[in-house]
Amino acid sequence: MKTFSLALRNLLRNRRRSLTTLLAMIVGVLTILLFGGYSRNITYGLQTGYVQGSGHLQIQHKDYFLYGSGNPGAYGIADYPRVIDVVKHDPVLAPMLTVVTPTLQLGGIAGNFAAGVSRTVFANGIVVEDRNRMREWNDYGFPGRRGPLALTGTGQDAAVIGTGVARVLQLCGPLKVQNCQQPQAQDAQGRPPGATKGGQRLPSDVAALAAQENSRRSAASDTRIELLAATVHGAPNVAELNVVKAENQGVKELDDVYVVLHLAQAQRLVYGGEKPGATAVVLQLQHTSQIPAAKARLEQLLASTLKGEPLEVLEFGTLNPFYGQTITMFAAIFGFIAVLIGTIVLFTLGNTMSMAVMERTVEIGTLRAMGLRRGGIRRLFVCEGLLLGVIGAVLGVLIALLLAGIINHSGLTWTPPGRDAVPLTIYVWGETRLVIASAVGLILVAILSAWWPARRAARMNIVDALRHV
Repeated sequence: MKTFSLALRNLLRNRRRSLTTLLAMIVGVLTILLFGGYSRNITYGLQTGYVQGSGHLQIQHKDYFLYGSGNPGAYGIADYPRVIDVVKHDPVLAPMLTVVTPTLQLGGIAGNFAAGVSRTVFANGIVVEDRNRMREWNDYGFPGRRGPLALTGTGQDAAVIGTGVARVLQLCGPLKVQNCQQPQAQDAQGRPPGATKGGQRLPSDVAALAAQENSRRSAASDTRIELLAATVHGAPNVAELNVVKAENQGVKELDDVYVVLHLAQAQRLVYGGEKPGATAVVLQLQHTSQIPAAKARLEQLLASTLKGEPLEVLEFGTLNPFYGQTITMFAAIFGFIAVLIGTIVLFTLGNTMSMAVMERTVEIGTLRAMGLRRGGIRRLFVCEGLLLGVIGAVLGVLIALLLAGIINHSGLTWTPPGRDAVPLTIYVWGETRLVIASAVGLILVAILSAWWPARRAARMNIVDALRHV
């Protein structure tokens, strides 16, 4: 205690220099914590979006993730209701689950043949009620709440498309899509690119398929499209869909192919009159931390109760590689900033301690002449660095918590990739590992900065130190 008391008194002897050093340390830990809190916001925001849209885990046919997107029929789960029943009633999994729902993904061609235009799309058949419950997942307490899907309360022939699809199919006007201009180019006959000669609405063979599949056809609508897909046997099949809304997906590549429709309609397209299947069973858990336990239990079920099914379990991070790439990028940036801040603090504190040693050379010689050993001198200066580190870390953490709270309640927003504007949130409170790691790291840097000047002070010759001017 005497050593710490003496170290504190020595720091107070030159308050201006000590305050300047503390300020550098406070700014350092403040920068690390605020950027760390911002990167946590990115992580939690991406995770929330993916979990709300595709769940924590998915049970798929083996190798569907790698090869099945072009052939959903061959890689579908034939007896998916049994898989859902087993998962829902498992005593280990049941307490973890919030939603278990099937989905069917398929590729096809969407056409607005009244305008003579079409494009390839990637469609997703869903159970709307289940997806609405999935959108309520908000384990990290993000402000605001996502409303129900646009398909809620619609008929089985309803669909939602991306604004890119609406633009190509020339549906921006009927769907009231903002900032969506129709093409100005025309061919030699003055028709839009791709328009059919004579204004034919639909090729005869496709029209026959549409009439067969949709015997109870809805009244003509300006927002009606035809979706052409291949069945499990490779034959073409078509469904007439009424587009209820066009939504911007944030990423142009997705926005240009996005179609979502009711599961039953998607199953009729792929399976026709045969027994319908699904390409995945989506599981949403109560907490992301439950993924390892839930995945382990699912693998046990696949090896026992569901042994006859060629299935596998995939995490949301595997299904969405962009998530892992983004997290890795921000981790690298955070590491670079931490090293940079640590280096600045190292040299700043090292310079402060070196000046203190130089100014107190005679004092060091006097202490050594009075019998204080070299280890005592080292401890004295290291304790000064330790005190600076502890004080700087504590003040930096407190100020970071205060600034984070101010930012979180300021109403500021930002637009992350692939999403609309969201409130800016800095996660510092509750991030125990981040706070402790930052504080301990600063203290260790402070001790390291003080050690070399303390070693030099301890090795001074007593006589030379006493006659130092």
